[in-house]
Amino acid sequence: MRLVRDIPVTAFYTALVSVSTVAFTIYVPATRGYFNIGEAAVYTAALLGGARIGAFAGGVGSMLADLILGYYLFAPATLVIKGMEGGILGLLSSRPPALSHKAWRAISLAASLGVFLMVTTIGAVFYSGFSEVSVGLPWFMSLNFTAELSFFFWVLIGGVASSFVACTSLLSKPESGYLVLSSLLAGSVMVAGYFLYEQLLLGYVAIAEIPFNIGQVIIGIIIAVPAYASLKAIKRPKM
Repeated sequence: MRLVRDIPVTAFYTALVSVSTVAFTIYVPATRGYFNIGEAAVYTAALLGGARIGAFAGGVGSMLADLILGYYLFAPATLVIKGMEGGILGLLSSRPPALSHKAWRAISLAASLGVFLMVTTIGAVFYSGFSEVSVGLPWFMSLNFTAELSFFFWVLIGGVASSFVACTSLLSKPESGYLVLSSLLAGSVMVAGYFLYEQLLLGYVAIAEIPFNIGQVIIGIIIAVPAYASLKAIKRPKM
């Protein structure tokens, strides 16, 4: 019975991951890499749906996005890497440690500071300057334009991102810091997985892609953790 109930939920999250990955991309000429917000959907699926749904939606949804965008060489690796990412986050988030309310607050505030430093540093170092932005589905209503992203832009984005995490913790869910740390751990598996795949199997200079992948992890946290706090009333299937 639970399996029948999970099928439409899994299909929805899989489609959400795929569409969110292809609907918004930022191309940075300096490194020929792409930014997308697919991680946000992977993390949301894992936090709300648990390990199994997170693994399937993360792997299959992201793989479909690779196929749609024409990254055929990455599709097999994406299926495994993003699947592991979603599964690990779903597993970790379902088993938070028993800590006092004060300890949760301290972890959450420390995590919000870490998000600010990471967003500001990575953005200012690797994403400042002119970037090509694409909004919309590739086959329908896609808008392309060029925008300049300055250091102060990334300071602003970092401040907004850390405020989201802090407010989510202080106003609704004190365990948000643990969710941030769990997302960072799951994201590190994604970053390492793509690095090894590109470096060892494809022969690319994979080190250049690491900042982009870390950026996607941060974006995923910024969107998914507050979204989870708002949607946590939705009952998540038990493991």
